[in-house]
Amino acid sequence: MREKLGFYVCVWFFLYGFCVGRFVVEKNSLKVTSPDSLRDVYECAIGNFGVPQYGGTMLGTVMYPTANQKACKNFSDFDLSFKSKPGGLPIFILADRGDCFFTLKAWNAQNGGAAAILVADDRVETLITMDTPEENDAQADYLQKITIPSALISKAFGDSIKKVLSSGEMVNINLDWRESLPHPDERVEYEFWTNSNDECGPKCDSQIEFVKNFKGAAQILERKGYTQFTPHYITWYCPEAFLLSKQCKSQCINHGRYCAPDPEQDFSRGYCAPDPEQDFSRGYDGKDVVVQNLRQACVYKVTNESGKPWLWWDYVTDFAIRCPMKDKKYTKECADEVIKSLGIDVKQIDKCVGDPEANVDNPVLKAEQEAQIGKGSRGDVTILPTLVINNRQYRGKLDKSAVLKAICSGFQETTDPGICLSEEVETNECLENNGGCWQDKAANITACRDTFRGRVCECPIVQGVKFVGDGYTHCEASGALRCEINNGGCWMKTQDGRAYSACIDDHSKGCKCPPGFKGDGVNTCEDIDECKEKTACQCPHCKCKNTWGSYDCSCSGNLLYMREHDTCIGKDVNTEVSWGFIWVIILGLAVAGVGGYAIYKYRIRRYMDSEIRAIMAQYMPLDNQGEVPNHPHHGGV
Repeated sequence: MREKLGFYVCVWFFLYGFCVGRFVVEKNSLKVTSPDSLRDVYECAIGNFGVPQYGGTMLGTVMYPTANQKACKNFSDFDLSFKSKPGGLPIFILADRGDCFFTLKAWNAQNGGAAAILVADDRVETLITMDTPEENDAQADYLQKITIPSALISKAFGDSIKKVLSSGEMVNINLDWRESLPHPDERVEYEFWTNSNDECGPKCDSQIEFVKNFKGAAQILERKGYTQFTPHYITWYCPEAFLLSKQCKSQCINHGRYCAPDPEQDFSRGYCAPDPEQDFSRGYDGKDVVVQNLRQACVYKVTNESGKPWLWWDYVTDFAIRCPMKDKKYTKECADEVIKSLGIDVKQIDKCVGDPEANVDNPVLKAEQEAQIGKGSRGDVTILPTLVINNRQYRGKLDKSAVLKAICSGFQETTDPGICLSEEVETNECLENNGGCWQDKAANITACRDTFRGRVCECPIVQGVKFVGDGYTHCEASGALRCEINNGGCWMKTQDGRAYSACIDDHSKGCKCPPGFKGDGVNTCEDIDECKEKTACQCPHCKCKNTWGSYDCSCSGNLLYMREHDTCIGKDVNTEVSWGFIWVIILGLAVAGVGGYAIYKYRIRRYMDSEIRAIMAQYMPLDNQGEVPNHPHHGGV
């Protein structure tokens, strides 16, 4: 049994079933964080099933099973379990390609407790897209139940991982989908390639169910201008050599320009393989499907031009309910009733649809065929149904929650609309096993944060205190006030009226038992018996008594214990010495005061005497000054 790879859009030759198409393999980043020998960034192909964590990341450790290495059987049959332990990293199973469908491998891995599956290719080739099984297998009802992400890796990379694991080393991997879908601005553009056929098996059933479930969220996003949605429909043309064939006449309109398979044809076979036993004479024909596809495209065109493109969701949903093929109501009359009930002008729709029998191009369907051809990084649309988000093809199951997460990841960060933060997207993956993240149950603190981009194991900030760590195995409070939150994760105990803590409320990290205790500071701190260990109270005449966190030391006789010097001294001597010392200080201060006052008075007296003498010298001679002789004046004659 071979794996299903992907459907190809056909330029359909009835004799050969020839297909062409530029299929783009959508990828995400895979980063090996350990060991150093493998540390690098690798590409892997996203599986077209399960739930890729668009916009998010997932860290896990890789395990290569000792048995059932192709994951084609239930792992419980081999007593193997891959459930991560509390506080441990999630486990990614590495499985070999071959022997069964990719989806079965993922389903078995999920049932075994794995958080993701990596499939190693068994041949040297470019990466391919892992798709769902080819046939309609009634036992494959697990397809829509697969929730873990999957990725295909190259043979060389897979061999390298196995080699490292066989040597006993651990391989830790970070799956990163943050750039798998572009998120350039505040609006997301997305396309939904679908079909109006409701009798083509599980593929069509899943499309209709998705439209019904997703309608509410889509209309909220569209009404508020957060998204620009466009529905599309796949058709192909009939080669000129077969225009007059029975097949072309029953499955094509506008003279073979636009074709679709008959409703009863199994789409799971792909567009490239028409059923050779198909009865083209009963029930609805492929051309009926093409006309209804055209009508749905016209409903969108007309409502979009009138500013109400979200009415397309109402029309498609109501038509599927009111006009099913099994009730023989898949008709224009029934479609018109639905159109009228929504207040849409039927005449405008008819004008848009045009004449299916005319030998001319239909502008709407011609544009649809041109849109199937990929531009840039998108690639051709080759799988039905297909979602294209911000010009990148979505991979994963067609599920409301999964698709909404992918669309929300297309918004530029911090511009996410409210619906992306609501219960519509918040699946609360932290409820089960705390999402595999670190947690402190006693303080009700967890590193698990559930967002529309998937759960994130990230150490939290609680009451202004930042926790640091890997988010998976440990987180510890850091910085000032860290002891305010669960005592910083450190040991703390109260006994005999005393409280001790191993947390230091500063910018340090870690825990350290306080003096008088020993231990790791986290789980335990045990009292140190200072008396037994002879670390205190070792002076002569000392008596030691251990207490919790400390000790008491007493001296025999009339002695006083000095803890700082671990010695005993006499109480009386201590008192006499103390009072003698105090009296010496008092007398010293008194003498200093008297001496200072005397000096002060002396200096003042000297200063005053000198000032008085200077003043008196200006007006009268003093005793120590000689008289000035009086010499007569001799004048000339």
